[in-house]
Amino acid sequence: MRAITLPSHGDADVLISADVEDAVAGPGEVLVEVVATAVNRADIMQRRGFYPPPPGASPYPGLECSGRIAALGEGVTGWSVGDEVCALLSGGGYAELVAVPVGQLLPVPAGVSIIEAAALPEVVCTVWSNVFQLAALQTGEVLLVHGGTSGIGTMAIQLAA
Repeated sequence: MRAITLPSHGDADVLISADVEDAVAGPGEVLVEVVATAVNRADIMQRRGFYPPPPGASPYPGLECSGRIAALGEGVTGWSVGDEVCALLSGGGYAELVAVPVGQLLPVPAGVSIIEAAALPEVVCTVWSNVFQLAALQTGEVLLVHGGTSGIGTMAIQLAA
């Protein structure tokens, strides 16, 4: 498979396209054939060396992507080969194939293209976990969003509306 590699830290010119070993889905994972990926602030910080990947993460950059399930790992249920998904990743979104734990997958929402869906996981998961799980925003309550024109801000406004 092809992947964007990060042999050193710096500006975008340090990213290099290379032939690498295919990713393989392990137990509890699916293999996603990547259709699109997104670039967000965390990707830029990682490329610059200020946001190290967690232990065990893919060696390739890319923290979110969309695509189609190409294979199911052992024990995976509820998903099928060919399903269109988007995924929040610890790395690997800049490759043609990425192994994703099933808990980090979302189906591509109706009315959203598979290309557009690549930009959803980071903002949706950030907003959902903070606004609805941690803060427990309820119907009828008010949410003040500072920075409502950012990706996170616009998603918070849409989900809280």
